[in-house]
Amino acid sequence: MISNLFIGLLTTAVCVAIQCLIMARMLRTLYRFEQKGRLQPTMLGISRVLIVITLIILTGNLLQIALWAGVFMIVDEFQAFSIAFYHSVVNFSTLGYGDMVMSESRRLLGALEALNGVLMIGLSTGALFTVLNALMQRAWAERENPTHAGGRTRTGGAR
Repeated sequence: MISNLFIGLLTTAVCVAIQCLIMARMLRTLYRFEQKGRLQPTMLGISRVLIVITLIILTGNLLQIALWAGVFMIVDEFQAFSIAFYHSVVNFSTLGYGDMVMSESRRLLGALEALNGVLMIGLSTGALFTVLNALMQRAWAERENPTHAGGRTRTGGAR
């Protein structure tokens, strides 16, 4: 049990690092786009940003799922990566089909992955909401004052 806790916590720590790096990169890119006036406070502009962010977040979550699948392979829980990956998706998303069950000696790893998934998906949702909120506030400010919203002219240049 102690070894499973150690493996699970170490894997979770790596997943948190992956999540933080992806979120930091995403926010930095958004900031640069905003500074260059490339974020359009329109329905299409906001939708485009949300689609890109969602795909970035999903990619980060899939990397974490693949990491857990790799851990399952390392501890000889599954013989094929595709099966380990499928089981990892079910755990990470807390779907819990139950069509595959880990061995009794490694079940704790599945539960720890589910806990990791809940935390990372929650963090992803919070980040997505924060971006949406900021974009909507910017769009509303633009509607109230279309010439000088947020210190920018309508074309995106500085005042």
